Amino acid sequence: MAVRRVVPNIRTEALPRSREFYGLLGFEEVMNHGWIMTLASPTAATAQVSLMSEDRTAPVVPDLSVEVDDVDAAYAAVRASGAEIVHPLQDEEWGVRRFFVRDPDGRVVNVLAHR
Repeated sequence: MAVRRVVPNIRTEALPRSREFYGLLGFEEVMNHGWIMTLASPTAATAQVSLMSEDRTAPVVPDLSVEVDDVDAAYAAVRASGAEIVHPLQDEEWGVRRFFVRDPDGRVVNVLAHR
């Protein structure tokens, strides 16, 4: 299994204001679903930050997203470790397969792969 990218997720109630702030640092909007917006560097596409007001299908806003090449293998490894699954493995309507797991320090990690 390989990691493709890691994206911090920032909870915000002010998506436009946060987009404007991160724009000052050179980020540009590359995805916007209304409740999650991803901003990326125009010169390094995997340098990203996501702004979230909520998570549409999960009980919490994750702290971090990790995109992997084989989410099913990641899910099996995490389950075998006994780590707490916060949101079960499922296909989402916006084209990702994902699950949430709690890390040893209590942070929630969104592990995903694009379908």
